[in-house]
Amino acid sequence: MRTRTSLYGLLLGLLLLGSGLLPAATATAADNGTWGVFPTPPAGAAMTDRAYFFHQGAAGTTVTDSATILNSSDTELTFQVFATDAVNTRAGGAFALLPVETKPKDAGAWITLVPEAAEAAEAASTVTVPPKGRKDISFTVKVPEDATPGDHVGGIVALNTVVEGVQKDGKVQVGVKRQVGARLYFRVPGPLTPGLSVEDVKVSRSAPLVPWVKDAHATISYTLVNRGNVVVDPKVAVSAEGLFGREVLDRPARELKLTLLPGQRIELTEPWPDAPQLDRVTVNVAAGSATYPDLASESEAAFIAVPWPAAGAALLLTGAGIAVRVLRRRRHSPPA
Repeated sequence: MRTRTSLYGLLLGLLLLGSGLLPAATATAADNGTWGVFPTPPAGAAMTDRAYFFHQGAAGTTVTDSATILNSSDTELTFQVFATDAVNTRAGGAFALLPVETKPKDAGAWITLVPEAAEAAEAASTVTVPPKGRKDISFTVKVPEDATPGDHVGGIVALNTVVEGVQKDGKVQVGVKRQVGARLYFRVPGPLTPGLSVEDVKVSRSAPLVPWVKDAHATISYTLVNRGNVVVDPKVAVSAEGLFGREVLDRPARELKLTLLPGQRIELTEPWPDAPQLDRVTVNVAAGSATYPDLASESEAAFIAVPWPAAGAALLLTGAGIAVRVLRRRRHSPPA
């Protein structure tokens, strides 16, 4: 039973690790300090000038490139190397690559790895890299005949085959493996249609028991959706107006420093530490892109800020005062 639980925990750990639910899984960088994955440098060069893979090709074409796995440690490391699709994590929008268990459907499915001693039947290949050494892995990207125009994003991932730790999730033991991936951006020529929308703007707030003694806090949440076929670098401005158009919040447009992939939906939050305590407020979230100046979307949400504890206490006092008056009148009124 213990062995079965451990195996189940290991599989669960791999699933969590690759899905972005554990920080080590998200492929936000191509190097974790122990090993890295990046485009192979030109012949004779020690380093590459490419941070990611960028390619372009029409439907039906094939592109060839090479990825390098660099082992910076003092021990030999063995990796499971595979190609997969990229996604944005739902909360926060971080760039992530799907786990090896998930079959890619987009750019990851177009990639064929050609490492040493690769077996054609394997979806992922195992590569051993010596200490302080590197291995170059050639790959091809074959664009399907029915590929749609626009950006298709995936990556080349090196997953350490060694379980580096165990975490407990209730009674289940979760094996933790780390992976690092290099991004691959592939553009298929054709009509490019940038699209970005702001949706589901909501405000949650908390106010002090005694109003105006401390600040009220609010959190503005909203969803950004890339409804186009190209990658978007969103920027967001947040503002709010109180009664009679009075400005109560003004945060100019700022870049979110994230890459919003086509078809992805992400949920973001905006803290508001000094929110109004007595007002009717309309919050506006406006989104755009530095790359596409004409791209714009906005959405609003309204709420009424009332110090409910104080209001409730005032109602109780008012009710008590009325009750006292009624009793006094009854006592002093002449009998019928």
